[in-house]
Amino acid sequence: MALKFLPSWLRPPPAAPDGVMSLFDHLRELRYRLIVVVFTLIVTSVLSLIWYNQLYEILLRPYLLAVDMLKVSDPNLSPSTVISGVTAPFTLMLKISVTAGIVLASPVWLYQLWQFVVPALMAREKRYAATFLAVSIPLFCAGVAVGYYILPQGISVLLSFTPDTVPIVNLLEVNAFLSLTVQLMMVFGLGFLMPVVVVGLNLIGVLPATRLAKVRSYVTFGIFVFAAAATPSTDPFSMLALAIPMVLLYLGAEVIAHVHDRRKAKKQ
Repeated sequence: MALKFLPSWLRPPPAAPDGVMSLFDHLRELRYRLIVVVFTLIVTSVLSLIWYNQLYEILLRPYLLAVDMLKVSDPNLSPSTVISGVTAPFTLMLKISVTAGIVLASPVWLYQLWQFVVPALMAREKRYAATFLAVSIPLFCAGVAVGYYILPQGISVLLSFTPDTVPIVNLLEVNAFLSLTVQLMMVFGLGFLMPVVVVGLNLIGVLPATRLAKVRSYVTFGIFVFAAAATPSTDPFSMLALAIPMVLLYLGAEVIAHVHDRRKAKKQ
């Protein structure tokens, strides 16, 4: 719904009853949704600055756990964290606040994504909006949590390749490490949204369950390729930690699609 206090050039176009919109209206709608998302991200990122120290400790905890793991297997290995550059502390603060802002604002940008798609759907299909949000938000947060949880194991695997024949000190640049952490968490979060897209396409009649069954082997192979390419860390543990849940979620989405298609066939 357009907000009356907004200027006319910023308001989204009125929704057409048949869902048909011109290219100009689509661009107006996209502009409005992007402004809402950006404004929300700014607010949540600024609020995250209040707990900056706590968030820093949370994001650095996977590294500390990885160091504890390495001390058991290789006591001679002594990795250390460093911050290099005059502007590095400020950049670090921005990265942490924006990352927390993205997670906090996930209900808003997921809702705006759905609302951008809604005008193209019929009234019967729009009723799935609440279900879409109710499933998408927990799945995205679960993916972020899994990415955070497996990070210590991935770090310990990568650091374990340090040669022990010569004295070497591992200097881990904090900004680079947090970039790796953020990328991994976002990839896991978005990867866990895949079944929602599959089920959504099935509910609106675009992707029947029989097609999902036929391409199951290809999708499974594609998921492993995606996991290998998308995970910023190069260890196989992170790839499997992303690929296996995505395959299971796809199979779950396929089961839901079969149940929906059977009910639909009975009604017809």
